[in-house]
Amino acid sequence: MSEIDVPSPPPGRRRRDVPTGVIMVGIAVIAWWPAFTLGAWHEIFFDDILALWAAATAALAFVLVEHRPVGVRLVRALVLLLPSAWVVLNFVVDDRTADLTAIALDLAAFAVVIVGIPFTLWVLVTIMWPDFAGGLAGRTKWLIAGVVLAIVIVSFLLGWNQAHFLTCEDFVVSGNSEPPGCTPG
Repeated sequence: MSEIDVPSPPPGRRRRDVPTGVIMVGIAVIAWWPAFTLGAWHEIFFDDILALWAAATAALAFVLVEHRPVGVRLVRALVLLLPSAWVVLNFVVDDRTADLTAIALDLAAFAVVIVGIPFTLWVLVTIMWPDFAGGLAGRTKWLIAGVVLAIVIVSFLLGWNQAHFLTCEDFVVSGNSEPPGCTPG
């Protein structure tokens, strides 16, 4: 048998590809669980939203003092304020009512997760690797976004269809409550 020579990428290119993979995997690992819980339990758990709030607040503090033009900082700061706005709304609005305000609060929580997670993670990435985002081609940014979005969608669908491959016992053993419609073990 003969070996097939597979050319390896030039060393410089390989080094540029590694951060892309790290970012893609890191964002996907963080984003899949809220999507799964939304599918399985039809809600995003408070601890996911509060973890996002903590990360966004820390990133907000950095964004406010970073050396960038004010316009860029302001836009980033406004998006990073989404989780804090959700927390404040929860203190102001009584979510036990079934009126339009409670619905708006639920939509705000959904927006916090859908917009907040990817944006907060992206800002954190650019804080840790300042040259990373600027050195990325547009198609690489779209690749990262596409892969993460696909994983989030599949995670949601897996949560929605959890009864087909998980049992109620699987949730109990993992320390979670049983989602509606789970399959008895």
